[in-house]
Amino acid sequence: MQVEMELPVIDLAPYLEISAKISGEKELDPHIKRLCSEVSGGLKEAGALLVKDPRCCDKSGGDDDRFIDMMESYFERPVEFKRLQERPHLRYQVGVTPQGVETPRILVDEEMQEKLRAMPKKHQPSIPAGPDPKWRYMWRVGPRPSNTRFQELNSEPVIPEEYPEWKDTMDSWGNKMISAIEVVAEMAAIGFGLPKDAFTSLLKQGPHLLAPTGSDLHRYGQKGTVFAGYHYDINFLTIHGRSRFPGLNIWLRNGQKIEVKVPAGCLLIQTGKQIEWLTAGECMAGMHEVVVSNRTSDAIKAALQENRSLWRVSSTLFANIASDAVLKPLGHFAESPLASNYPPTCAGEFVEQELADINLKGNKGEH
Repeated sequence: MQVEMELPVIDLAPYLEISAKISGEKELDPHIKRLCSEVSGGLKEAGALLVKDPRCCDKSGGDDDRFIDMMESYFERPVEFKRLQERPHLRYQVGVTPQGVETPRILVDEEMQEKLRAMPKKHQPSIPAGPDPKWRYMWRVGPRPSNTRFQELNSEPVIPEEYPEWKDTMDSWGNKMISAIEVVAEMAAIGFGLPKDAFTSLLKQGPHLLAPTGSDLHRYGQKGTVFAGYHYDINFLTIHGRSRFPGLNIWLRNGQKIEVKVPAGCLLIQTGKQIEWLTAGECMAGMHEVVVSNRTSDAIKAALQENRSLWRVSSTLFANIASDAVLKPLGHFAESPLASNYPPTCAGEFVEQELADINLKGNKGEH
């Protein structure tokens, strides 16, 4: 059973207007403080937020539409062409990840399977039959560190031939989404009673990944098909533009499963494992899946009538803490009774271990 729910939309514009002038929380007016509390509260309670950022959510669609159009064109290309961009020796951390490579955590994590069985039936995730039948493209966005112990996580990008607009399109949309993440991170820090730059200082030169997925709805459009099995993300925050085909289910902190509806002009933010670490579990990494639903089927019918692409592209970006930075509970979160569950850990080592945990045969696991 899927419950459709509209998450509240938070307009970032009022904060953006005054953000450069903020040096301390005492200077904030009540409206801005309330907005920041809504951000931190949403990340804590729902593990997800809808935001409107005037810098990347204009009414024309702009960069988002150009990005999705290009990725639809790419994913429609023959398998032989796409595999030229495959980099398995880098654990698929750049370039293309073919379908059947990403193994959802639910298939390999026994503790997660046990929790799943204890859930009420209506809130249980769909169990995939095997690895995800989706493609993904990994593109690094933003400056890389000149010195790092984690070169594999900071590799050079892969650009497909015949796409002269590739770099500009990827960087333009990716940088806009990172800008939105940074504002949300600042507002969340203020909402949690931390310094404004508590999170953003750790995000500098992080191995941020614009990682769109491509799911072939012509081939795998049957209702109930699982494109991304039940999992959490291992990064700090994940941000998505609106997909042309619905199907994302998320789980709230209370265990309720909902099908997310992203309004036009909005971005969806989800919590990852790194923010859980930094807040000693005040925010938990949000569980989610992508499954062909009734609403997906309706969108498929509409696309067929309009002769549009049947590839479902997600404009997903994973914002990561810098590889050489240390993950540990920040500020007052260090005093939490749960802080001992989150010992100081190098972010790069954390990511490598998480990838290894779901890396059964050298396959890169789901972010």
